Formats: sequence, structure tokens, C-alpha cells
Amino acid sequence: MHLQAIDIGIIVAYLLSTVLIGYWVSKRASQSMQNYFLGGNAMPWYVLGISNASGMFDISGTMLLVYWMFVYGLKSVWIPWLWPTFNQIFLMVYLSAWLRRSKVMTGAEWIKTRFGTGRGAQLSHLIVVVYAFVSIIGFFTYGFKGIGEFAVIFLPWRLSANEYALILIAITAIYVIKGGMISVVITEVIQFLILAVASFAVGVIAMMKVSPAALHRMVPAGWDNLFFGWHLNLDWSHLIPAAGAKVAEDGYGLFGFFVMMLFFKGILISAAGPAPNYDMQRVLSAKDPREASMMSAWVNIVLTPPRYFLIIGLTVLAAVFFSANINAMGTNINFEQVLPYALERFVPTGLLGFLVAGLLAAFMSNFASTVNAAPPYFVNDIYKRFINPHAEPETYVRLSYLASFLVVVLGVLIGWNVTSVNAVVLWIVSGLWAGYTGSNVLKWYWWRFNGYGYFWGMVAGIVSALVLAWPNLLTSVPIVKALLARYSINLDVTIVFPLVLLFSLAGCLAGTLLTAPEDEEVLKDFYRRVRPWGFWGPVLEKVLAEDPAFERNKDFGRDMFNIAVGIVWQIALVALPLYIVIRAFRQAALTLAVILATSAILKFTWYNDLDVREAHLQAPAERKP
Repeated sequence: MHLQAIDIGIIVAYLLSTVLIGYWVSKRASQSMQNYFLGGNAMPWYVLGISNASGMFDISGTMLLVYWMFVYGLKSVWIPWLWPTFNQIFLMVYLSAWLRRSKVMTGAEWIKTRFGTGRGAQLSHLIVVVYAFVSIIGFFTYGFKGIGEFAVIFLPWRLSANEYALILIAITAIYVIKGGMISVVITEVIQFLILAVASFAVGVIAMMKVSPAALHRMVPAGWDNLFFGWHLNLDWSHLIPAAGAKVAEDGYGLFGFFVMMLFFKGILISAAGPAPNYDMQRVLSAKDPREASMMSAWVNIVLTPPRYFLIIGLTVLAAVFFSANINAMGTNINFEQVLPYALERFVPTGLLGFLVAGLLAAFMSNFASTVNAAPPYFVNDIYKRFINPHAEPETYVRLSYLASFLVVVLGVLIGWNVTSVNAVVLWIVSGLWAGYTGSNVLKWYWWRFNGYGYFWGMVAGIVSALVLAWPNLLTSVPIVKALLARYSINLDVTIVFPLVLLFSLAGCLAGTLLTAPEDEEVLKDFYRRVRPWGFWGPVLEKVLAEDPAFERNKDFGRDMFNIAVGIVWQIALVALPLYIVIRAFRQAALTLAVILATSAILKFTWYNDLDVREAHLQAPAERKP
């Protein structure tokens, strides 16, 4: 891509501004660990929400969504339940508040709140630290390769992908290491504003360049329908045969069954709470439980419309103007070429530099959040807990600088030598993430679950996921091979996940039932502080014996209702920009009506109750007179 001088100037000015911001806030960030890791719990919820949304706006993930949108049409809005996207609804409704009430700094430190300090708790603490480090390094590697490949396409200097990645990561690391959480949040807010403008611009360009009639000629019947039956029923055979082959390769042919499995998997993963990464860090950085909940709600509002304006804009431009090129690629479709093609052909000078800066911001924001999530696990959960619990605050902050630097160095060394970044990401997500679910569901909702159960559940889940993910292992089983051939089902969702879950739950139950319950005082303190609903009857009886005025959390029914409404609300937020860009204004009006109706319901059943709920659920010692 050929950039003009003004475009290059905009990109350089953006990169320099991120470094200056890091130094500007570094003095405040270095005052304490609380400031460095959590911004002193002083940042407003709406700022944290924008920061979190910016960290999730990964451009490589966005390009994957463009691929899905191109091949599956508007039905692709259901596929991100793979992650699942509606985990933000669970966080909004109740889990962010539960997590923030624990008043900890990291996911590993939370283990002490739930399981105490015994041997089982120490083993659980260890497995969470290991999980956090491995997943952070893995996603760092993904970011390293992604930003390099992106820069080679867009930036004018003749450097290799790895050289570009090293330079851009070095720039990002300067403000992340020096400024900590405050620097990351401030730069991410700026990055998100750039991203939002860039995304809306691409959507508007697509509306101006592509008519509904032109789009309909290039896509199969039903492409613009959000809803689906048991089968996908999109016939690409006369337009782009390779797109139909991709459907079979992905295993999404039985689309209704596939979405049902995604929903089942998504409910369990969402109920487990956030993994120990930047999403959890933003929740723990909120001022209080109410603001933590508000932050998670705000993520849905600020992230979804801009991102999907970009996705549908790129998809529409690709479908009308790039289909011949895609057909020429045969079965080796490369959707990464869609973005530079669309920008170079349709975006004017000046705005192009702004858009490229915004896309660089997407990479850098996700990378910054990942790096900033790592040091707390080394400094707070290893050094402070086991080596030097009484060091000066400055010592902990200096060690945080060192930990961030080492994470960057290790990630660069691995990323430099990795050739298949997608394989790394799939290995981590299908292995470690699947193994995370069983233990982290039970920890919230069952009083008898203990540290040993948590540890062995995590170990069983992770090991079984890695074994089952071994190449050709499951596909060599005759019945699995027959199912895949006949029904074109997705192996990871329909077979691997249920098996991993069963192995993980077996480890959880064996580890728990073969060992003693956790200390009674630990359980009572956790129950008073966090106030979960679930199977906590024996602990509730002991708490009531000491404090007859104590009231259990009775919000299960209301929370489940709000989650159902929230998922509909989130899907409508996704659908609205899609209908606007393809000019399906009747559907857009109906979708807007759904958004307004679900927003009104949540206003009365969720938002109005936040202040009352937190005041009511405070432990007696914390209640205001």
C-alpha cells in the first residue's frame, strides 16, 4: 500500500503520543502496587469500560469476523458465542459485582479469599498463576505475529514482519511498563476513539459505494437473514464455490445444532467468570461492585456497534468488488487482503492515515492490556506472598517494571520463531480455556468445593483437553469420523468440549470428596463478603447462628431473567449496524425497537436495583449507620 506524506505523519504522531502519555502518568502510577496494577481503584466505570472494549477490539479477531460475515452472512452473529461474547452479560448482571466484592488484586489472590491458605489453596494458587502466565504469553505471541503481518501490508518502510513487530511492540512496551494500568487505560481510551471513527467511516463508505441490489447479486439467498433453521442453507456453488467448502471445513453445516452447542458451552464458560487476564483486571480496578457492573454493561454498548460497522463495511465492499479476486484464490481464500484492498481503493488521503493509525491502535491496545495483566501474578502472587511480603511499595513497582520487561522479551523470543500463530492460539484456547471451566463454575456456587478439587479439576481439564486436541486422535475414532463425514459438525464444540468438561468435573469431585472441607471461618468470611447464590446452605446456617439479621442473596431468579433479556439486547446491538449498512431499514427499525424495549426492561430490573442491592448485601460490619 502506498501512503502519502500526510498519512505517514498522522501514524507517526499517533505512535509518539502514546509514549508521551505513558511518561506523563508514570509518576502517579509508581506510587504503589494498587496504583500500578489497578489504577488506585479511582478510575470511573465508563473510562474502564472504554479501555476494556479497546483491548477486545483486536484487528486479527476482527478479520476473522469479516471472514465469518462473508461466508455465513448475518447468521455469523451467532458464531462468536464460541468465545462466548455473552460472558459480558453475566459479568454485567452479577459476576462483576461478586468478583469486585472480594477486594483482591488478581485472580490468583482470589483463591485465598475462597479457599484460605492451606495446601489445597496453595496448589490452586499455583495452577492459576501457571494458567495466567501461559495464556498471557500465548496471546502475546499471537499479537507479535499479527502486528508484524499487518504492518508489512500497511507501512511504507521495507522491513520484515518480525522487525516491524519488534519496533511497534517496543513503542507500546515503553508506555505500558512505565505508566502501568493508568497509562494503559488512558491510551486505550484514545485508541478506541480513533478506532470508532475509523470503523464508522468504513461503514459509511460501504453504504455510499454499494447498493442493496448490487449486494444481492453477489451473495446467496438468505445471506441477509439473521435467523436460521437446522441447516445453514446458503448455496455458494454458483458464486464462490470455495465459500461452500469453507462451511464444510468449519463444521457448521448443521447450524441449528451448532448454535445450540455454543449456547450450552457459553453458559458454562460465562458462569465460570472471567479468566485471569485484562478483562478480570478491569473488573478488579473498578471503584466498587456497582461500578464494576456498570463497566461490564458499558463494554457491550461502546464495543459492539463500532466494531460491527467495520466488519459489515469491509464485508460488503469485499462481496461486491473483491469476489473475483477471492474466486481466483480457489480454496486458499485469504481474507487478510480484503482490508488493504478496501482501504486503498475507497479511502481518501488523510482519512487513510487516520484509519491505519486506528487499526494499529487495535493491535497495540490488545497487546498493552495483555502485558499489563502479567506483572501482578509475578509480583503480588509470588514475590510478595512467598518471598518478601513487607517490602517497600517502590520495590514492588520496580519489580513490576522488570516483570513486564521479561514478559515482553519472552513473548518476542517465542513470537520470532513461531510460524503458525493460529495453531498456538487454538492450542491455548481449546486446551487451557476448556480445562478452566469445570473448576471455575463450582468455585462460585458450591460450598463444599475445596482447593484440592479446584486444583485437580484444572489439571484434569487441561491435560484431557491437550490430549484430545492431539492431531488426528479423535478423527481416527470410527464413530467420530463417520459423524464428521455425514453431518459436517464442529469437532471442538460438539465432541471435545463435553469430553473435557466430564474429565474436569471428575477431577473436581474426586479432589473435593476425598479431602476435607475448607476451614469454616474461611467459608463464612467468603460468603459474607461476596454473597453468592447457589448451594451454600450449611454455610448460611452457621452465618445466621452468629448474625440472625443476615439475609441470603435471593436474586437468582432476577439474575437469570436479566441474563436472558441481556443476551437479546446484546444480539440486537450487533444486528443494528449490520442492517443499517446493508440498508435494510425496516429490519433496522425493528431491531432498534428491540434495543429500546430490552434497555427499558433492564433499567427497571437491573440498573435501578444496583445501589439498593449493594447496600442491602453489605456485611453487618460494613453497613453504614
